[in-house]
Amino acid sequence: MVRAYTRKDYIRKIPGSRIVQYDMGNLSGEFPITVSLALKDKAELSHNALEAARISTNRYMQRKSGRMGYHLKIRVYPHHIVRENPMATGAGADRVQDGMRKAFGKPVSSVALVKTNQKVLTIKTNKKNFIDAKEALRRAAMKFPVSCRITVDEGAELVK
Repeated sequence: MVRAYTRKDYIRKIPGSRIVQYDMGNLSGEFPITVSLALKDKAELSHNALEAARISTNRYMQRKSGRMGYHLKIRVYPHHIVRENPMATGAGADRVQDGMRKAFGKPVSSVALVKTNQKVLTIKTNKKNFIDAKEALRRAAMKFPVSCRITVDEGAELVK
């Protein structure tokens, strides 16, 4: 039997993702309103930025609506592996180093490649917690290196 190789088979050490959970809150509840955070431009979101956004959003929603008043979902996964060519520093570094010769680099972190208008975070909640969900997503948007927009996907007629 011939084994099919994937791209990750050729990378020696893949750095682990810092994202702990992708679904938080009340996973089985029925919520009429869905609010999402979408990017205005295409970007690379690092696993550190996604985890920081998840922590701030989850903490704010837990404080405002309780553990069972929302469902938060991260909708992107950091697949792309970022490499860096480590440069030697200190005395005699110029004699040790090759510069840019054979500069393939070592894996440093992973990022999610996100397209324009792609949804990154989604919160499902009640009418009572709608303002809190928008504020939580606004706080999460500050963790990303690109401007974002908050959209109401479902239940827009309930909050007008």
